[in-house]
Amino acid sequence: MTDYKTYLDNGIEDINSGRFNSGIDNINKSLELKHDWAIPYFYRAVAYDALEEFNEAMLDYTKALQLDDKMADAYYNRARIILSRKDIDNPKIENAVKDLEKALELDDKFIDALYAMAAAKKKLGNYHEALVYLERLLQIQPDSVWAKALKKLILQKYIV
Repeated sequence: MTDYKTYLDNGIEDINSGRFNSGIDNINKSLELKHDWAIPYFYRAVAYDALEEFNEAMLDYTKALQLDDKMADAYYNRARIILSRKDIDNPKIENAVKDLEKALELDDKFIDALYAMAAAKKKLGNYHEALVYLERLLQIQPDSVWAKALKKLILQKYIV
């Protein structure tokens, strides 16, 4: 009989190789044997995210965080989905901000979370706060083309 760890390892390998449905199947088998740890939920969420099955991904990121609230990547990924979804009219950007705050509390040099926070603050019309996050990002990664471009846009279009 295969144990839960072997199914999980196979599922992670599948997901890392782009075989998302096979990865989900293996992780489901792992979860049938042991369902009280965060890692399989996180990786299944990654697979659902890649397949653009966002509702399932959100549920699994949430479950992973219920089991381990120290997963900065899960907070970030959940926020990223909220900020990027085009299939819902009014995404709850405030929820994304809360997730990004938590991700940055866990890792204050999380470049992608800093950029996402700046983008979220821009969407909310908090342009000066967006600039604060972009400055933090640029202190860590001075050559970030995306951060420089967003900063320039905010300064030229929104802050006169």
